[in-house]
Amino acid sequence: MNILLLYPRYPDTYWSFRHALKFISKKASNVPLGLITIAPLLPGSWKKRLIDLNVTRLMDEDIKWADYVFISAMSIQLASAREIIAQCIELGKKIVAGGPLFTEEYDQFPEIDHLVLNEAEITLPMFIKDFENGNPERIYRTDKFADITESPLPDYSLLESGAYVTAGIQYSRGCPFDCEFCDITALFGRKVRTKTPLQIIAELDQLLQIGWRGSVFFVDDNFIGHKNKLKNELLPAIINWMELNGNPFYFITESSINLADDHDLMEMMVKAGFQKVFVGIETPETTCLMECNKMHNNNRDLLQCVNIIQRKGMEVFAGFIVGFDNDPPDIFQRQIDFIQKSGIITAMVGLLNAPRFSKLYRRLNTEGRIVDQFTGDNTDCSINFIPAMGKDELIKGYHKIIRNIYSGKAYYERVLTFLKHYNPPSVQPWSFNKFMALIKSMVYLGIFKKNRIYYWKIFFWSIFNKPKTFPLAVTYSIYGYHFRRVFRDVI
Repeated sequence: MNILLLYPRYPDTYWSFRHALKFISKKASNVPLGLITIAPLLPGSWKKRLIDLNVTRLMDEDIKWADYVFISAMSIQLASAREIIAQCIELGKKIVAGGPLFTEEYDQFPEIDHLVLNEAEITLPMFIKDFENGNPERIYRTDKFADITESPLPDYSLLESGAYVTAGIQYSRGCPFDCEFCDITALFGRKVRTKTPLQIIAELDQLLQIGWRGSVFFVDDNFIGHKNKLKNELLPAIINWMELNGNPFYFITESSINLADDHDLMEMMVKAGFQKVFVGIETPETTCLMECNKMHNNNRDLLQCVNIIQRKGMEVFAGFIVGFDNDPPDIFQRQIDFIQKSGIITAMVGLLNAPRFSKLYRRLNTEGRIVDQFTGDNTDCSINFIPAMGKDELIKGYHKIIRNIYSGKAYYERVLTFLKHYNPPSVQPWSFNKFMALIKSMVYLGIFKKNRIYYWKIFFWSIFNKPKTFPLAVTYSIYGYHFRRVFRDVI
Protein backbone atom coordinates (compact mmCIF):
# COMPACT_ATOMS: atom_id res chain seq x y z
CA MET A 1 0.00 0.00 0.00
CA ASN A 2 1.12 3.53 -0.83
CA ILE A 3 -0.25 6.00 1.72
CA LEU A 4 -0.20 9.76 1.17
CA LEU A 5 -0.57 11.78 4.38
CA LEU A 6 -1.94 15.26 3.66
CA TYR A 7 -2.01 18.30 5.91
CA PRO A 8 -4.19 21.16 4.59
CA ARG A 9 -3.03 24.75 4.31
CA TYR A 10 -3.76 27.29 7.03
CA PRO A 11 -5.30 30.55 5.89
CA ASP A 12 -3.41 33.76 6.59
CA THR A 13 -4.27 34.15 10.27
CA TYR A 14 -2.90 35.55 13.50
CA TRP A 15 -1.07 32.32 14.39
CA SER A 16 0.18 31.51 10.88
CA PHE A 17 2.98 34.11 11.22
CA ARG A 18 3.13 33.95 7.42
CA HIS A 19 4.28 37.55 7.03
CA ALA A 20 7.04 36.99 9.58
CA LEU A 21 8.31 33.69 8.15
CA LYS A 22 9.88 35.32 5.09
CA PHE A 23 12.32 37.17 7.35
CA ILE A 24 13.82 33.88 8.56
CA SER A 25 13.40 31.88 5.33
CA LYS A 26 10.95 29.39 6.81
CA LYS A 27 7.73 28.11 5.25
CA ALA A 28 5.56 27.16 8.25
CA SER A 29 5.41 27.80 11.97
CA ASN A 30 4.59 24.35 13.32
CA VAL A 31 5.00 20.75 12.21
CA PRO A 32 1.89 18.58 11.57
CA LEU A 33 2.36 16.64 14.79
CA GLY A 34 -0.87 14.65 14.49
CA LEU A 35 0.03 13.06 11.16
CA ILE A 36 3.58 12.13 12.13
CA THR A 37 2.19 10.61 15.35
CA ILE A 38 -0.37 8.38 13.61
CA ALA A 39 2.03 7.36 10.81
CA PRO A 40 3.77 4.70 12.98
CA LEU A 41 0.35 3.16 13.70
CA LEU A 42 0.08 2.15 10.03
CA PRO A 43 1.48 -1.24 8.99
CA GLY A 44 5.24 -1.18 8.56
CA SER A 45 4.98 -2.63 5.06
CA TRP A 46 2.96 0.37 3.84
CA LYS A 47 4.95 3.10 2.13
CA LYS A 48 4.24 6.57 3.51
CA ARG A 49 4.74 10.06 2.22
CA LEU A 50 3.69 13.29 3.90
CA ILE A 51 2.81 16.52 2.14
CA ASP A 52 2.17 19.61 4.23
CA LEU A 53 0.47 22.17 1.99
CA ASN A 54 1.88 24.91 4.21
CA VAL A 55 5.32 23.86 2.97
CA THR A 56 4.86 22.51 -0.55
CA ARG A 57 2.29 22.24 -3.34
CA LEU A 58 0.14 19.17 -3.85
CA MET A 59 0.48 17.83 -7.39
CA ASP A 60 -1.79 15.38 -9.19
CA GLU A 61 1.19 13.03 -9.49
CA ASP A 62 1.43 12.84 -5.70
CA ILE A 63 -2.18 11.72 -5.43
CA LYS A 64 -1.86 9.26 -8.33
CA TRP A 65 1.06 7.58 -6.52
CA ALA A 66 -1.14 6.77 -3.52
CA ASP A 67 -3.54 3.89 -2.97
CA TYR A 68 -5.19 5.82 -0.14
CA VAL A 69 -5.04 9.43 0.98
CA PHE A 70 -5.14 10.20 4.71
CA ILE A 71 -6.16 13.75 5.72
CA SER A 72 -6.02 15.31 9.18
CA ALA A 73 -7.22 18.86 9.85
CA MET A 74 -8.48 21.42 12.31
CA SER A 75 -11.54 23.59 11.76
CA ILE A 76 -9.52 26.55 10.50
CA GLN A 77 -8.16 24.38 7.66
CA LEU A 78 -11.65 23.65 6.29
CA ALA A 79 -11.31 25.52 2.97
CA SER A 80 -8.03 23.83 2.10
CA ALA A 81 -9.35 20.43 3.23
CA ARG A 82 -12.32 20.74 0.86
CA GLU A 83 -9.98 21.58 -2.03
CA ILE A 84 -7.87 18.51 -1.27
CA ILE A 85 -10.94 16.28 -1.04
CA ALA A 86 -12.25 17.53 -4.39
CA GLN A 87 -8.85 16.97 -6.03
CA CYS A 88 -8.63 13.42 -4.68
CA ILE A 89 -12.18 12.56 -5.78
CA GLU A 90 -11.50 13.90 -9.28
CA LEU A 91 -8.50 11.57 -9.51
CA GLY A 92 -10.49 8.62 -8.16
CA LYS A 93 -8.60 8.18 -4.89
CA LYS A 94 -10.16 6.89 -1.70
CA ILE A 95 -9.89 9.11 1.36
CA VAL A 96 -9.47 8.41 5.07
CA ALA A 97 -10.02 11.48 7.27
CA GLY A 98 -9.58 12.25 10.97
CA GLY A 99 -8.61 14.95 13.41
CA PRO A 100 -10.67 17.65 15.16
CA LEU A 101 -12.37 19.04 12.03
CA PHE A 102 -13.77 15.70 10.93
CA THR A 103 -14.50 14.48 14.46
CA GLU A 104 -16.74 17.49 15.11
CA GLU A 105 -18.18 17.93 11.61
CA TYR A 106 -18.19 14.38 10.20
CA ASP A 107 -21.76 14.73 8.89
CA GLN A 108 -20.61 17.58 6.62
CA PHE A 109 -18.43 15.22 4.55
CA PRO A 110 -20.61 12.55 2.91
CA GLU A 111 -18.09 12.25 0.06
CA ILE A 112 -15.30 10.86 2.29
CA ASP A 113 -14.84 7.10 2.13
CA HIS A 114 -13.73 6.45 5.71
CA LEU A 115 -13.85 8.67 8.81
CA VAL A 116 -11.48 7.62 11.62
CA LEU A 117 -12.59 9.89 14.45
CA ASN A 118 -11.69 10.70 18.07
CA GLU A 119 -8.28 9.46 19.24
CA ALA A 120 -6.44 7.52 16.54
CA GLU A 121 -4.64 5.24 19.01
CA ILE A 122 -8.06 3.58 19.47
CA THR A 123 -9.90 4.02 16.17
CA LEU A 124 -7.11 3.68 13.58
CA PRO A 125 -6.19 0.08 14.54
CA MET A 126 -9.91 -0.78 14.28
CA PHE A 127 -9.98 0.57 10.71
CA ILE A 128 -6.73 -1.18 9.73
CA LYS A 129 -7.95 -4.53 11.06
CA ASP A 130 -11.22 -4.30 9.10
CA PHE A 131 -9.39 -3.02 6.03
CA GLU A 132 -6.98 -5.96 6.01
CA ASN A 133 -9.96 -8.31 6.43
CA GLY A 134 -11.61 -6.72 3.40
CA ASN A 135 -14.62 -5.16 5.18
CA PRO A 136 -13.78 -1.61 6.35
CA GLU A 137 -16.67 0.44 7.70
CA ARG A 138 -17.26 4.09 6.84
CA ILE A 139 -17.14 5.59 10.36
CA TYR A 140 -14.98 4.63 13.31
CA ARG A 141 -15.47 6.46 16.60
CA THR A 142 -15.23 5.86 20.34
CA ASP A 143 -16.28 7.46 23.59
CA LYS A 144 -13.14 6.14 25.30
CA PHE A 145 -9.85 7.95 25.77
CA ALA A 146 -6.51 6.46 24.76
CA ASP A 147 -3.76 5.41 27.11
CA ILE A 148 -1.11 7.74 25.72
CA THR A 149 1.68 5.91 27.51
CA GLU A 150 1.26 3.57 24.53
CA SER A 151 1.31 6.31 21.89
CA PRO A 152 4.02 5.78 19.27
CA LEU A 153 7.12 7.89 18.82
CA PRO A 154 6.31 10.48 16.12
CA ASP A 155 8.05 9.85 12.80
CA TYR A 156 9.97 13.07 12.15
CA SER A 157 11.69 11.50 9.15
CA LEU A 158 8.56 12.22 7.11
CA LEU A 159 9.08 15.99 7.45
CA GLU A 160 11.07 18.56 5.55
CA SER A 161 12.29 19.69 8.95
CA GLY A 162 14.22 22.71 7.71
CA ALA A 163 10.96 24.32 6.56
CA TYR A 164 9.58 24.78 10.09
CA VAL A 165 10.18 27.25 12.88
CA THR A 166 8.96 25.10 15.75
CA ALA A 167 8.91 21.36 16.41
CA GLY A 168 6.07 19.82 18.42
CA ILE A 169 5.77 17.42 21.34
CA GLN A 170 2.67 16.34 23.24
CA TYR A 171 3.01 15.41 26.90
CA SER A 172 -0.62 15.36 28.03
CA ARG A 173 -4.20 15.36 26.83
CA GLY A 174 -7.23 16.69 28.67
CA CYS A 175 -7.82 19.69 30.91
CA PRO A 176 -9.07 19.80 34.52
CA PHE A 177 -11.14 22.91 33.77
CA ASP A 178 -14.34 23.11 31.76
CA CYS A 179 -14.72 26.53 30.11
CA GLU A 180 -18.05 26.86 28.34
CA PHE A 181 -16.60 28.05 25.01
CA CYS A 182 -13.94 25.32 24.81
CA ASP A 183 -14.31 21.88 23.19
CA ILE A 184 -11.13 20.35 24.64
CA THR A 185 -12.84 18.47 27.45
CA ALA A 186 -15.35 17.01 24.96
CA LEU A 187 -12.54 15.87 22.68
CA PHE A 188 -10.00 14.76 25.30
CA GLY A 189 -11.74 14.66 28.69
CA ARG A 190 -11.19 16.41 32.03
CA LYS A 191 -8.89 13.73 33.41
CA VAL A 192 -5.37 14.73 32.44
CA ARG A 193 -3.53 11.82 30.80
CA THR A 194 0.24 12.02 30.45
CA LYS A 195 3.05 10.28 28.67
CA THR A 196 5.97 8.95 30.69
CA PRO A 197 9.21 10.92 31.06
CA LEU A 198 10.93 8.15 29.07
CA GLN A 199 8.61 8.81 26.12
CA ILE A 200 9.30 12.53 26.18
CA ILE A 201 13.06 12.01 26.47
CA ALA A 202 12.89 9.61 23.50
CA GLU A 203 11.13 12.29 21.46
CA LEU A 204 13.73 14.89 22.45
CA ASP A 205 16.46 12.41 21.47
CA GLN A 206 14.86 11.94 18.08
CA LEU A 207 14.66 15.69 17.50
CA LEU A 208 18.32 16.01 18.41
CA GLN A 209 19.25 13.17 16.04
CA ILE A 210 17.57 14.81 13.03
CA GLY A 211 19.57 17.96 13.72
CA TRP A 212 16.79 20.05 15.23
CA ARG A 213 17.81 23.05 17.32
CA GLY A 214 15.85 25.92 18.83
CA SER A 215 12.11 26.09 19.46
CA VAL A 216 10.03 23.10 20.62
CA PHE A 217 6.33 23.54 21.38
CA PHE A 218 4.67 21.33 24.01
CA VAL A 219 1.23 21.40 22.39
CA ASP A 220 -0.71 20.38 25.53
CA ASP A 221 -3.87 22.43 26.04
CA ASN A 222 -2.87 22.84 29.68
CA PHE A 223 0.70 21.76 30.34
CA ILE A 224 0.30 22.16 34.12
CA GLY A 225 -2.85 20.04 34.31
CA HIS A 226 -0.99 17.49 36.45
CA LYS A 227 1.43 19.57 38.55
CA ASN A 228 2.73 16.75 40.75
CA LYS A 229 3.87 14.67 37.79
CA LEU A 230 5.49 17.71 36.24
CA LYS A 231 7.45 18.65 39.33
CA ASN A 232 8.38 15.16 40.47
CA GLU A 233 8.87 13.32 37.16
CA LEU A 234 8.95 15.20 33.86
CA LEU A 235 10.72 18.48 34.62
CA PRO A 236 13.64 16.85 36.52
CA ALA A 237 14.11 14.51 33.55
CA ILE A 238 14.09 17.39 31.04
CA ILE A 239 16.45 19.50 33.17
CA ASN A 240 18.94 16.61 33.31
CA TRP A 241 18.60 15.87 29.58
CA MET A 242 19.06 19.52 28.61
CA GLU A 243 22.22 19.82 30.73
CA LEU A 244 23.68 16.61 29.28
CA ASN A 245 23.01 17.74 25.71
CA GLY A 246 24.13 21.35 25.93
CA ASN A 247 20.66 22.95 26.09
CA PRO A 248 19.85 22.56 22.38
CA PHE A 249 16.18 23.60 22.68
CA TYR A 250 13.95 26.17 24.27
CA PHE A 251 10.34 25.33 25.01
CA ILE A 252 6.94 26.94 24.51
CA THR A 253 3.67 25.70 25.95
CA GLU A 254 0.13 26.56 27.06
CA SER A 255 -1.00 26.92 30.66
CA SER A 256 -3.81 28.14 32.85
CA ILE A 257 -3.21 31.36 34.80
CA ASN A 258 -2.84 29.50 38.11
CA LEU A 259 0.74 28.80 37.01
CA ALA A 260 1.46 32.11 38.76
CA ASP A 261 0.52 30.54 42.11
CA ASP A 262 3.31 27.95 42.06
CA HIS A 263 6.74 29.58 42.28
CA ASP A 264 8.61 26.25 42.49
CA LEU A 265 6.92 25.03 39.32
CA MET A 266 7.75 28.23 37.42
CA GLU A 267 11.39 28.06 38.52
CA MET A 268 11.65 24.43 37.41
CA MET A 269 10.07 25.23 34.04
CA VAL A 270 12.54 28.06 33.45
CA LYS A 271 15.45 25.83 34.47
CA ALA A 272 14.19 23.18 32.04
CA GLY A 273 14.22 25.71 29.20
CA PHE A 274 10.64 27.00 29.02
CA GLN A 275 10.70 30.58 27.74
CA LYS A 276 7.15 31.26 26.53
CA VAL A 277 3.70 30.29 27.77
CA PHE A 278 0.28 30.96 26.25
CA VAL A 279 -2.41 31.81 28.81
CA GLY A 280 -6.13 32.19 28.21
CA ILE A 281 -6.91 35.42 30.05
CA GLU A 282 -10.09 36.07 28.01
CA THR A 283 -11.52 39.09 29.82
CA PRO A 284 -11.07 41.42 32.81
CA GLU A 285 -14.87 41.38 33.36
CA THR A 286 -15.78 39.17 36.34
CA THR A 287 -19.36 38.46 35.23
CA CYS A 288 -18.06 37.19 31.88
CA LEU A 289 -15.60 34.86 33.58
CA MET A 290 -18.48 33.47 35.63
CA GLU A 291 -20.65 33.21 32.51
CA CYS A 292 -18.12 31.03 30.69
CA ASN A 293 -17.20 29.00 33.80
CA LYS A 294 -13.60 30.23 33.78
CA MET A 295 -13.60 30.22 37.57
CA HIS A 296 -9.83 29.74 37.91
CA ASN A 297 -9.37 33.23 36.40
CA ASN A 298 -11.84 34.78 38.82
CA ASN A 299 -11.07 36.38 42.19
CA ARG A 300 -7.46 37.08 41.29
CA ASP A 301 -5.41 40.01 40.04
CA LEU A 302 -4.86 38.90 36.45
CA LEU A 303 -2.42 41.71 35.75
CA GLN A 304 -0.31 40.75 38.74
CA CYS A 305 -0.37 37.08 37.68
CA VAL A 306 1.01 38.01 34.27
CA ASN A 307 3.73 40.10 35.90
CA ILE A 308 4.71 37.25 38.22
CA ILE A 309 5.11 34.76 35.37
CA GLN A 310 7.12 37.21 33.25
CA ARG A 311 9.38 38.19 36.14
CA LYS A 312 10.17 34.51 36.62
CA GLY A 313 11.55 34.42 33.09
CA MET A 314 8.70 33.20 30.89
CA GLU A 315 7.09 35.50 28.35
CA VAL A 316 3.29 35.44 28.48
CA PHE A 317 1.40 35.51 25.23
CA ALA A 318 -2.33 35.43 25.72
CA GLY A 319 -5.83 35.09 24.34
CA PHE A 320 -8.62 37.61 24.90
CA ILE A 321 -12.30 37.36 23.95
CA VAL A 322 -15.12 39.82 23.34
CA GLY A 323 -18.71 38.85 22.59
CA PHE A 324 -19.85 37.41 25.92
CA ASP A 325 -23.49 37.95 26.86
CA ASN A 326 -22.39 39.96 29.91
CA ASP A 327 -19.91 42.22 28.12
CA PRO A 328 -20.54 45.82 29.30
CA PRO A 329 -20.33 48.74 26.83
CA ASP A 330 -16.87 49.72 28.09
CA ILE A 331 -15.36 46.24 27.64
CA PHE A 332 -13.42 47.27 24.53
CA GLN A 333 -11.52 50.05 26.27
CA ARG A 334 -10.96 47.84 29.31
CA GLN A 335 -9.42 45.16 27.11
CA ILE A 336 -7.14 47.77 25.52
CA ASP A 337 -6.08 49.13 28.91
CA PHE A 338 -5.36 45.65 30.32
CA ILE A 339 -3.28 44.57 27.33
CA GLN A 340 -1.24 47.78 27.31
CA LYS A 341 -0.56 47.69 31.05
CA SER A 342 0.37 44.01 31.00
CA GLY A 343 3.10 44.31 28.39
CA ILE A 344 1.70 41.23 26.65
CA ILE A 345 3.12 41.64 23.16
CA THR A 346 1.40 38.72 21.47
CA ALA A 347 -2.19 39.49 22.48
CA MET A 348 -4.65 37.54 20.35
CA VAL A 349 -8.03 39.24 20.71
CA GLY A 350 -10.87 37.35 19.07
CA LEU A 351 -14.62 37.26 18.85
CA LEU A 352 -16.38 34.59 20.89
CA ASN A 353 -17.39 31.59 18.80
CA ALA A 354 -19.04 28.29 19.65
CA PRO A 355 -17.28 25.07 18.52
CA ARG A 356 -19.78 22.30 17.88
CA PHE A 357 -18.68 20.10 20.79
CA SER A 358 -18.62 22.95 23.33
CA LYS A 359 -21.18 23.56 26.07
CA LEU A 360 -21.60 27.05 24.65
CA TYR A 361 -22.81 25.58 21.35
CA ARG A 362 -25.35 23.41 23.13
CA ARG A 363 -26.67 26.35 25.15
CA LEU A 364 -26.89 28.72 22.21
CA ASN A 365 -28.44 26.06 20.00
CA THR A 366 -31.14 25.50 22.62
CA GLU A 367 -31.73 29.26 22.65
CA GLY A 368 -32.01 29.29 18.85
CA ARG A 369 -28.95 31.54 18.45
CA ILE A 370 -26.62 29.37 16.33
CA VAL A 371 -26.68 30.79 12.80
CA ASP A 372 -23.52 29.57 11.09
CA GLN A 373 -20.72 27.02 11.01
CA PHE A 374 -17.69 27.48 13.26
CA THR A 375 -14.72 28.58 11.13
CA GLY A 376 -11.97 28.04 13.69
CA ASP A 377 -10.73 31.61 13.17
CA ASN A 378 -11.87 34.06 15.82
CA THR A 379 -9.85 36.98 14.45
CA ASP A 380 -11.54 37.32 11.04
CA CYS A 381 -14.72 38.97 12.40
CA SER A 382 -16.75 35.80 11.86
CA ILE A 383 -19.16 34.77 14.62
CA ASN A 384 -21.42 31.73 14.41
CA PHE A 385 -24.19 32.87 16.78
CA ILE A 386 -26.37 35.87 17.52
CA PRO A 387 -24.56 37.94 20.20
CA ALA A 388 -26.41 39.63 23.05
CA MET A 389 -24.67 42.86 22.12
CA GLY A 390 -25.72 44.03 18.66
CA LYS A 391 -23.40 42.50 16.06
CA ASP A 392 -22.58 45.87 14.49
CA GLU A 393 -21.65 47.31 17.89
CA LEU A 394 -19.57 44.23 18.68
CA ILE A 395 -17.63 44.37 15.40
CA LYS A 396 -17.08 48.11 15.79
CA GLY A 397 -15.72 47.59 19.31
CA TYR A 398 -13.51 44.73 18.14
CA HIS A 399 -12.04 46.94 15.42
CA LYS A 400 -11.35 49.58 18.07
CA ILE A 401 -9.30 47.11 20.12
CA ILE A 402 -7.26 45.94 17.15
CA ARG A 403 -6.60 49.43 15.81
CA ASN A 404 -5.40 50.50 19.25
CA ILE A 405 -3.19 47.63 20.38
CA TYR A 406 -1.53 47.05 17.00
CA SER A 407 -0.95 50.67 16.03
CA GLY A 408 2.76 51.42 15.75
CA LYS A 409 2.88 53.56 18.89
CA ALA A 410 0.84 51.28 21.17
CA TYR A 411 2.64 48.15 20.01
CA TYR A 412 6.04 49.82 20.53
CA GLU A 413 5.03 50.92 24.04
CA ARG A 414 3.96 47.37 24.87
CA VAL A 415 7.22 45.90 23.62
CA LEU A 416 9.14 48.45 25.67
CA THR A 417 7.11 47.66 28.80
CA PHE A 418 7.91 43.99 28.38
CA LEU A 419 11.62 44.40 27.64
CA LYS A 420 12.15 46.70 30.64
CA HIS A 421 10.88 44.07 33.07
CA TYR A 422 11.96 40.84 31.37
CA ASN A 423 15.31 39.19 31.91
CA PRO A 424 15.89 36.41 29.37
CA PRO A 425 17.12 33.29 31.19
CA SER A 426 19.38 32.56 28.22
CA VAL A 427 20.23 34.04 24.85
CA GLN A 428 19.92 31.80 21.81
CA PRO A 429 23.06 31.81 19.64
CA TRP A 430 22.98 33.73 16.39
CA SER A 431 22.49 31.68 13.22
CA PHE A 432 22.69 32.60 9.55
CA ASN A 433 18.87 32.77 9.33
CA LYS A 434 18.70 35.04 12.37
CA PHE A 435 21.41 37.31 10.99
CA MET A 436 19.56 37.55 7.66
CA ALA A 437 16.31 38.30 9.54
CA LEU A 438 18.10 41.20 11.21
CA ILE A 439 19.34 42.58 7.89
CA LYS A 440 15.94 42.15 6.21
CA SER A 441 14.17 43.85 9.11
CA MET A 442 16.58 46.79 9.05
CA VAL A 443 15.95 47.34 5.35
CA TYR A 444 12.28 46.46 5.07
CA LEU A 445 10.89 47.65 8.42
CA GLY A 446 13.51 50.30 9.11
CA ILE A 447 13.38 52.04 5.73
CA PHE A 448 10.25 51.21 3.75
CA LYS A 449 7.49 50.94 6.35
CA LYS A 450 5.61 53.88 7.84
CA ASN A 451 6.15 52.61 11.41
CA ARG A 452 9.93 52.71 10.91
CA ILE A 453 10.41 55.29 13.67
CA TYR A 454 9.14 52.78 16.23
CA TYR A 455 11.32 50.05 14.76
CA TRP A 456 14.44 52.16 15.32
CA LYS A 457 13.30 53.25 18.79
CA ILE A 458 13.04 49.61 19.93
CA PHE A 459 16.24 48.72 18.06
CA PHE A 460 18.42 51.36 19.73
CA TRP A 461 16.73 51.21 23.14
CA SER A 462 17.59 47.50 23.43
CA ILE A 463 21.18 47.98 22.24
CA PHE A 464 21.99 50.80 24.63
CA ASN A 465 19.84 49.90 27.64
CA LYS A 466 19.52 46.11 27.68
CA PRO A 467 21.67 44.41 25.01
CA LYS A 468 20.58 40.95 26.12
CA THR A 469 17.09 41.72 24.80
CA PHE A 470 18.25 42.91 21.37
CA PRO A 471 17.35 39.67 19.52
CA LEU A 472 13.91 39.82 21.13
CA ALA A 473 13.47 43.45 20.08
CA VAL A 474 14.10 42.49 16.45
CA THR A 475 11.80 39.47 16.72
CA TYR A 476 8.93 41.50 18.16
CA SER A 477 9.34 44.15 15.48
CA ILE A 478 8.87 41.43 12.87
CA TYR A 479 5.87 40.02 14.80
CA GLY A 480 4.31 43.47 14.82
CA TYR A 481 4.60 43.69 11.04
CA HIS A 482 2.83 40.32 10.70
CA PHE A 483 0.01 41.29 13.08
CA ARG A 484 -0.62 44.57 11.26
CA ARG A 485 -0.73 42.79 7.90
CA VAL A 486 -3.22 40.19 9.16
CA PHE A 487 -5.53 42.72 10.75
CA ARG A 488 -5.23 45.17 7.86
CA ASP A 489 -7.12 42.64 5.74
CA VAL A 490 -9.73 42.19 8.48
CA ILE A 491 -10.52 45.82 9.26
